[in-house]
Amino acid sequence: MNHLLCIGLGGFCGAVCRFLVSGRIHALAGTVMPWGTLAVNVGGSFLLGFLVRLPADQWFSPQLKAAATIGFLGAFTTFSTFSVDTLELLQQEAWLKAAGNVALNVVICLAAAAAGFALCCRLRGA
Repeated sequence: MNHLLCIGLGGFCGAVCRFLVSGRIHALAGTVMPWGTLAVNVGGSFLLGFLVRLPADQWFSPQLKAAATIGFLGAFTTFSTFSVDTLELLQQEAWLKAAGNVALNVVICLAAAAAGFALCCRLRGA
């Protein structure tokens, strides 16, 4: 299958999953903080960290890997939404919430990506 088609299909699936996951988390945790955005950023960071460490031909074809990383996770993670959420908190003069949102997203997502790297290395025996 064509790389662009694979990426597009992955992006469609990632966007739908982002909508569902983020909405469900907001319904459960409330909207005081953008927890849904944080959850998809952490989950996406972990998955991307894992998938980029896999050798290109070990488990996935190049097309499937592109669909998962560029397409699905590119649409699933929400850095642009994170940015808007933070700006909205700043406009509300919710300085601590805005700073907390930035700190949580940056620190936890970096840790999640590192965990994905580590898990992949462990599974590969590296």
